[in-house]
Amino acid sequence: MITIKNSKGQQINVAEDVCAHRNADNGELLTSGDFMEVLHKKYNGKVRGYDILKKNANGDIAVDSQGYQYATDRMSYIRTKYVEQSFYEVLPADYLTVIPGEGAFSQNIITNLSIKSANSFRAGKIGTGTGNVSLTKATAGVTPVYTYVQNWGVATDYTIFDVNQAAFSGNWDPIEAQHRSRKKDWDLGIQYVAFLGDLDDLTNFPGLLTQSQVNSNLSLYPANIAAMSAAQLSAFVAGAIGAFQANCNYTVYPNRLILPQDDFNGLGNLVPGTVGTYPISIKQFIEDAFKAICGSDFKILPLAYGIAARNTAAGVNKQRAVLYRDDIDTLFMELPVDFQTTAVGTLNNFQFQDVAYGQYAGVTVLKPLQILYLDH
Repeated sequence: MITIKNSKGQQINVAEDVCAHRNADNGELLTSGDFMEVLHKKYNGKVRGYDILKKNANGDIAVDSQGYQYATDRMSYIRTKYVEQSFYEVLPADYLTVIPGEGAFSQNIITNLSIKSANSFRAGKIGTGTGNVSLTKATAGVTPVYTYVQNWGVATDYTIFDVNQAAFSGNWDPIEAQHRSRKKDWDLGIQYVAFLGDLDDLTNFPGLLTQSQVNSNLSLYPANIAAMSAAQLSAFVAGAIGAFQANCNYTVYPNRLILPQDDFNGLGNLVPGTVGTYPISIKQFIEDAFKAICGSDFKILPLAYGIAARNTAAGVNKQRAVLYRDDIDTLFMELPVDFQTTAVGTLNNFQFQDVAYGQYAGVTVLKPLQILYLDH
């Protein structure tokens, strides 16, 4: 039970689960309506609560403001459920390999690439009719690829007032909200870095869509696929895999195609010219064609960051599709220290603080030729 006093010293006892309230005089359980009536009587018709207020120029509480306190009356009913904001959220792990916990607290991670540096096959030919045959030698070496690591930390602070006034309100817990907000900040930040990179340092922390060493094709994707004519769609399907293979010297086939989400949303349309004959959606048509060549693992994925208006800040400023090989030997993202929090600490038992911290890196591409941007 938590005891709260008004300015006259009168007590109101509030259950710790904030689901029930009792009369301060006789301890009887009050209904929500009775409790609101007690508040109005004891506080002269004013509902008081939290210590953070936002007021307009006249000193009144702005009804559209953010804050703990707002105006109500005896006929108002406050729902216990509150609604959180909505954000664009995707899982980076659905698009590429994410490696948590490797190289924790380091400042960079090195991946060694093994390089074949022997002479050509033809240099190994020998003749048996001569003595002291000279043999060529096979050699190999390694070259390092650096992944740079960024430290991150954000604190939350709250006081005895926040704790008790949260219980007094019984509807919204500001301390829990702070923690949820901080975790959401981490999730959305890692998501942004995974696809567009860290805007403060795109050179060392690029995303999947902002790799400077990846080639861009400007002819295969002249318009959103959903808006292509039958001839353009046919040319895209016929040429995309060949362009990718030529880009990587025919070493591998792609297994992922990322499309700007506004383009992906239209792939349910029928392929132009198929109405009345053999109707098939554009998405099914592309998937069937690509799976027949690349294998059953091939997927088409939507991504809002591929939309030109959403990638301008990162310097792309184009409708960007990505055809690539999703493989840990091709690309990955490191999270050396995944999100975690410290224990709550206090110096005076009035103010409390804890810190969430982590380490992240951009997307490391080991084989840039196994990724191809398709832009318009």
